[in-house]
Amino acid sequence: MTTDSFSSHRHDGSISLDPARAAVIVVDMVNDFCKPGGAMVLPGYETLVAPQLSVIEAARKAGAPVIWVHDAHRPNMRRDREWLKRTPHCVEGTWGVEIIDDLGARDDEIHIIKRRYSAFFQTDLDMTLKDMLVDQIIVFGVVTNICVRSTVHDAFFNGYEVVVPSDCCAATGPREQESSLYDIATHFGVVSDAATVAGALQSGVVLRNLDTVG
Repeated sequence: MTTDSFSSHRHDGSISLDPARAAVIVVDMVNDFCKPGGAMVLPGYETLVAPQLSVIEAARKAGAPVIWVHDAHRPNMRRDREWLKRTPHCVEGTWGVEIIDDLGARDDEIHIIKRRYSAFFQTDLDMTLKDMLVDQIIVFGVVTNICVRSTVHDAFFNGYEVVVPSDCCAATGPREQESSLYDIATHFGVVSDAATVAGALQSGVVLRNLDTVG
């Protein structure tokens, strides 16, 4: 993507991942968004599984925590903010809020419940990361232009170094994917890919933005 004149004034930094300071945050890879029969399925989730697993397994081997974020909404609310804009989904206590089996989420890993798009908004994610002395986060999941992006924004606002592996995320369409990754790379963090991020967790290779995102 061609860099616009305003965004060309960025400082294109880099991140050296340190497993002692880093965590993986998997956003909303739940049945309602991925599996047949889900309330609001994004087609093609299958393409994300292999690259996501490569980063998850690299983090586990390096000793970096993996945090699973579940969108979950209480039934019988008078006005759920997300449901004002979106079909009712991810009802608390149902199959729809569970992480897809493909990713092998563990019960002994951290699971965060969120009720808005951002995994930071009125959850204990920030406190949890600070208690783990984490200040670098690798964020991915669905969808890029809504919950992933909202989480990345709040992570940046809260002082975290943010990495997004582009092939571990999917948006509601190609335009939204390209635009969101461009904005993340330009304003909020580093956009890389799964293979590079997995390697960096093992070797400390410096991560920089992919050429394809400006």
